[in-house]
Amino acid sequence: MLRPIDNWFVQHEEPFKSCLGFLRVFILKLDNNISERWLYGMPFYYYKEKRFCYLWVSKKYRKPYIGIVDGAKINHPDLLTEKRTRMSILLVDPLEDIPVRKINKILKELLVHYK
Repeated sequence: MLRPIDNWFVQHEEPFKSCLGFLRVFILKLDNNISERWLYGMPFYYYKEKRFCYLWVSKKYRKPYIGIVDGAKINHPDLLTEKRTRMSILLVDPLEDIPVRKINKILKELLVHYK
């Protein structure tokens, strides 16, 4: 029997499944203090005991994204805030190469605010 968090990743069809699976591993390997939890029906990533980011699939854009909890602290042209005041999202096109450098830069910049 799969845990709810594992089931969330498995339930998605390709190419979303592969993209989300890669993002999951990438985020967890970013820092030893990042852990994964099941919160609000989605995978959340914590830096120590603080919410750091989460993964979701946008119904509006039909793309996976990384939700950045304190995204307002980061100035990057690819982060969307829309109507959010604190959080931003980074859309990831599952049909293109995942922008690893961009994601790494944004998340490393965010980590500076947590340390």
